[in-house]
Amino acid sequence: MTPGRPVPPPLAQTINPVADGGVLAAAYGATSGDSGLVPLTVARRAPKADDVEIAIEYCGLCHSDVHATRGEWGNQSYPLVPGHEIVGTVSRVGADVTDFEAGDRVGVGCMVDSCRECGSCLDGLEQYCENGMTGTYGAKDLRNGDTVTQGGYATSVVVDRRYVLRVPESLDPAAVAPLLCAGVTTFSPLRHFDVEEGDVVGVVGLGGLGHMAVKLAKAMGAKVVVFTTSEAKAPAALELGADDVVLSRDPAAMAAADRTIDLIIDTVAAPHDLNPFFRTLRVDGALFQLGLPSEAMPPVNPGALIRRRIAYAGSLIGGIAETQEMLDFCAEHGVVADIELVGADQLNEAYHRMVAGDVKYRFVLDTSTLQAPAKEADA
Repeated sequence: MTPGRPVPPPLAQTINPVADGGVLAAAYGATSGDSGLVPLTVARRAPKADDVEIAIEYCGLCHSDVHATRGEWGNQSYPLVPGHEIVGTVSRVGADVTDFEAGDRVGVGCMVDSCRECGSCLDGLEQYCENGMTGTYGAKDLRNGDTVTQGGYATSVVVDRRYVLRVPESLDPAAVAPLLCAGVTTFSPLRHFDVEEGDVVGVVGLGGLGHMAVKLAKAMGAKVVVFTTSEAKAPAALELGADDVVLSRDPAAMAAADRTIDLIIDTVAAPHDLNPFFRTLRVDGALFQLGLPSEAMPPVNPGALIRRRIAYAGSLIGGIAETQEMLDFCAEHGVVADIELVGADQLNEAYHRMVAGDVKYRFVLDTSTLQAPAKEADA
């Protein structure tokens, strides 16, 4: 435990019923931007006709959880339970649900609703909903009384069936959890660019996103080149399946990589100069930006793009259908995240380690370590 953090009560996994048929679920979350993560109790609604109630087994820890709970991305509504990499089993379904039943292993990613009517939603691109998707936590739930959504650091959650994913039984459920964010975030641009055997994919950064980009690109048949500022990361990159490692701080190594890459997946969330990476791309190459720096990036030289017809693009998670495609692809190729499983009493330490980059490559919460819920909900 981090000094000064509240000590949790004895651990258990009890879920208490509430009057309307919903449940009180044990959870961990923040009560303010500087509270750290503390034990909480959240009220989950009774399943409506199209809802699926999920007993959560595992929830991945994403760096965005740290930013959100600490209020680093603007004002938040507290208390706030983070977590958008949820894996569990169905405990109840609504009267109109026919595609899931009790006992099914399922997942929930970064969104639990969208408008369902705009062009993006109708095209299966709910992540780009023109009226704003509903995030799994910290978002106003317009279809459920404008309550604030609470995430997966909890023992249960209720989600509309349209936003629930089927988790293949062949995959380790704990290691699947990060696929619902880091996995689909890297899968989506690889699919958009139609990566196939013989293509050369560059991956900038070897963290939670980067290690998934390496695994997925290799599974698609590509040659993978990892760009890193740290020579010490070279063995880990090769162990993950990379074919080559380029030290991006070495001008000679970068010059040798000139015009050798078809697609770059940039996962770095700190400001960095993209222009040297553009020079490694072939004609009609592309660089997809996935990392979101908190400060301004160095300017992009338009000439670097024009001279080789290079595309510079961004990408955000994936739609529901594409996320399911990603899970099925991972089952076919045996791809999961490299994880470290943590208990509830290790969450604050895990946050500090994430900020320090001390994880290979994703933390996952085992929800069986959560305490019993209180008799009244905090949120």
